[in-house]
Amino acid sequence: MSSIKYPFDMRPLTSDEGGGWLISFPDLPGCISDGETPEEAIENGAEAMESWLEKCEHIGRPIPLAGETSSGKFMTRIPKTLHTRLVLRAKQEGVSMNSLVSVFIAESLTRRDLQIDN
Repeated sequence: MSSIKYPFDMRPLTSDEGGGWLISFPDLPGCISDGETPEEAIENGAEAMESWLEKCEHIGRPIPLAGETSSGKFMTRIPKTLHTRLVLRAKQEGVSMNSLVSVFIAESLTRRDLQIDN
């Protein structure tokens, strides 16, 4: 079963939560783990995922497909002026507007996660 790859979410735990990192698997409800470092959380998460899948198999529950709960599609309406600015910036960068917005979102989430950790 270890060849099955599932997407996961990670976030730093606040000091009130005990610190370290939390890992969860959106396709595997309730499958979570943690660790002192991101690497340890991923390692512990892999063990939790294996246990979750083994239990699923043991009780005869269907094994979810990886990525089944997320389409990866995100649609939103934005002001025309913002759209124009994004189109121009994407053209300057030589990428699609979707790629540019994906990078902006990822960078913003990373900055936010780092601020929460401090």
